Amino acid sequence: MPIIVRLDKVMADRKIMLKDLADEVGISNVNLSKLKTGKAVAVRFSTLEAICEALDCQPGDILEYKKEE
Repeated sequence: MPIIVRLDKVMADRKIMLKDLADEVGISNVNLSKLKTGKAVAVRFSTLEAICEALDCQPGDILEYKKEE
């Protein structure tokens, strides 16, 4: 998959737990976990915005595109 999710790294840098971020963003632990592990097939811009607001980061801090060879 060419999109790499780095949410776990940003969360670790900010020292925030999955449950706490899920509560702040307003999504379920399960959906946030799927996003964190790269198993989500889509993410709403409103969710991405809320995550960036909660973590004080940019979307590029969380998502990276890596061209497949």
